[in-house]
Amino acid sequence: MAKKAQWPIEFVMSQEQGVVRAPKDFDWVRKNIPCQAACPAGTDIPGYLDAIAHKDYAAAYRINLRDNVFPAVLGRVCTRPCEPACRHGWEGLGEPVAICFSKRSASDFMQRTEPVVLEPVFPSSGKTIAVVGAGAAGLTVARELALWGHHVTVFEKNDIPGGLMVQGIPPFRLPRDIVAREIEQIRLIGVDIRCGVAVGKVIPFATLREEYDAVIVAAGTHKPFIPDLPGVNAPGIQHGLEFLKKVHQDVPLAVGKHVIVIGGGFTAVDCARTAKRLGAEKVKVLYRRSEAEMYITGHEVKEMKNEGITFEPMTMPLAFLNGAQATERVRVQCCKTRLDAPDESGRRKPVPVPDSVFELEADLVLLGTGQEPETSWLDQACIEDPGVFKAGDFSMGALSLIDAIGDAKKCARKVDAYVMGERRLRDVVVIENAESTGRTRDMDAIPRQVMSLLPLEQRALTDEVELGLNEQQSVEEAKRCYLCHYKFEIDNDLCIYCDRCLKVMPVDNCIVKISGLQYDKSGRITGYTPSRDSRDYNMLFIDQNECIRCGACAEVCPVECISLQKVRLETRSAADLPL
Repeated sequence: MAKKAQWPIEFVMSQEQGVVRAPKDFDWVRKNIPCQAACPAGTDIPGYLDAIAHKDYAAAYRINLRDNVFPAVLGRVCTRPCEPACRHGWEGLGEPVAICFSKRSASDFMQRTEPVVLEPVFPSSGKTIAVVGAGAAGLTVARELALWGHHVTVFEKNDIPGGLMVQGIPPFRLPRDIVAREIEQIRLIGVDIRCGVAVGKVIPFATLREEYDAVIVAAGTHKPFIPDLPGVNAPGIQHGLEFLKKVHQDVPLAVGKHVIVIGGGFTAVDCARTAKRLGAEKVKVLYRRSEAEMYITGHEVKEMKNEGITFEPMTMPLAFLNGAQATERVRVQCCKTRLDAPDESGRRKPVPVPDSVFELEADLVLLGTGQEPETSWLDQACIEDPGVFKAGDFSMGALSLIDAIGDAKKCARKVDAYVMGERRLRDVVVIENAESTGRTRDMDAIPRQVMSLLPLEQRALTDEVELGLNEQQSVEEAKRCYLCHYKFEIDNDLCIYCDRCLKVMPVDNCIVKISGLQYDKSGRITGYTPSRDSRDYNMLFIDQNECIRCGACAEVCPVECISLQKVRLETRSAADLPL
């Protein structure tokens, strides 16, 4: 592309290449890489899928390690907010790319088995930081701050680190050696993880604040939320998280023959599948909303049903009618529901259906009804100190691992700025010229690959159910990605309007004739006005929403006016950026 004295406003980025920070640059990334925008950790998803497609699994793993800290963990248990955003899942384009399973493939097929340890970003700062809680958020914020030169100590009250990754998620979904390996990669950076230390008991919280330059509370949400229903505290009723913790601590448990689980999240489904593995003959899950509104990935519900667990949506408990004796079965009074107007959270509120009350009986009822932060150990005067920060579920409420990781990364930025007295890190957009994407039209037709599963008769408490994609499947799945981080663009000053690109375009309207572009006050392109006829045909424009990154247009252009750039988000030292 020819150099210009001033980069024209009609181009979608502020420069042809280099490191840029204009509003239109970030806007382009947000709009045109929807999977990355939807990921709370900002993972460079097309970057690692491109690497997998070329069998560079080590590079794919490092991209994930840099962005979301726990690649092999999230490749198994992420809630996948990226996949509904994937362009391949848009109407008429098939199923979304299996982004989550592909993340696991990067870990499964990289040749090295020794830990992968990222290099420090800054030299030692001399600052000391304490983190309370060694769950996903606490370990994430600790790793980030250690990479930035700070001395970080993590205090964990349990005997092993990992939080709900080892206390809540069953090993048949998340093997413990996978968690241990990725925690070890954090420790090797220099993070001091001290287990068996209960802050507020062994060490006063105020002491941490006195001894460290900053303190981060990432203690999760371990206080069970118990619904206010008659009889809820009677024998035979347990909170699901406490049940799972006991199971994972190898505490002997008798679940009886019939188990009822209340709830529609991961805890509820994990409880149901665990109870089945512990010998329950009949397990039934009651959920007050529809299956479509469950905060859980669909394949987990599918496998729950495959394992013989009954699911009754649009059903909620009203009371527990068991007697005072622990040996008596629990009678659960229920009713059917319908969805009314949205509540304060924006979700439609379930309300009882008149004359729909019925009863169920069970030996054990497990409440997958959520949890909240435990704060009794905290000194409230300390928590209001500007040098005390909150991260993950303790800050946001119980959500997901990827949400906790994303929040912890934001928290780490705030802590670094606090202890250093300045913002040392900046987000930038990096634009590089590229030769080819390697994509072809045929790749659009590749179906989503199906993962192998452990046969039902072999599923036990610690046997992983999902076996991962094989290597051939992993490469094929990665090829489905549209590689939205690549950008084809037409220089209309060089274009001779021969229309050859229009004749070879594989998708209707991936290249459009327009009369002009629409902008906002910051110079961001907000849309375009299609030309009606030859009189207002002023330029050709590539619609990134329709472009499949095949490069057919650039190949036929006789004047080489169609360029290709690779675009990515990065975080860099502010000192290294031009003013």
